[in-house]
Amino acid sequence: MVKNWQSVLSRVRAALMRRGRTRHDADDLVQEAWIRLACQEQQQVITSPEAFLMRIALNLSIDEFRNARNHGEQVLIEDLVLVDTRPSAESTLLARERLTRLSECLAQLDTRTRRIFLAHRVDGMSYLEIAREQRLSISSVEKYVAKATLVITRSMEGW
Repeated sequence: MVKNWQSVLSRVRAALMRRGRTRHDADDLVQEAWIRLACQEQQQVITSPEAFLMRIALNLSIDEFRNARNHGEQVLIEDLVLVDTRPSAESTLLARERLTRLSECLAQLDTRTRRIFLAHRVDGMSYLEIAREQRLSISSVEKYVAKATLVITRSMEGW
């Protein structure tokens, strides 16, 4: 019979940690191996309990690794941090107010300026594409977009 089990358990834990297990996982595996050794000793005489304990712990570690690889790592609910990515009620309200304000600013623009501005900023059209569509020069399109941007920027100040 082994006289100093603490040193044996420490060696088994160290062997598991050298193979990539955390201290916590190694402790769990050593405990499970210890229980299996105790159960086996009730059924038969174990001639080398230290080696038996080491082999059981290593086999348990291998089994756990294979199980995690094949079935994915299991995570306890307590270990999860759930993050609500939705904006807060305050952010939603402020965004709606800004959107209402922007709509009011766009309504201040004449139809052609608004259409050109939205074509560029919302639809992503280039100045050249807008110029061709509206039968204007690129310089004129630039001026319409600049005018709209100035009106909207001034009206949105403080938002």
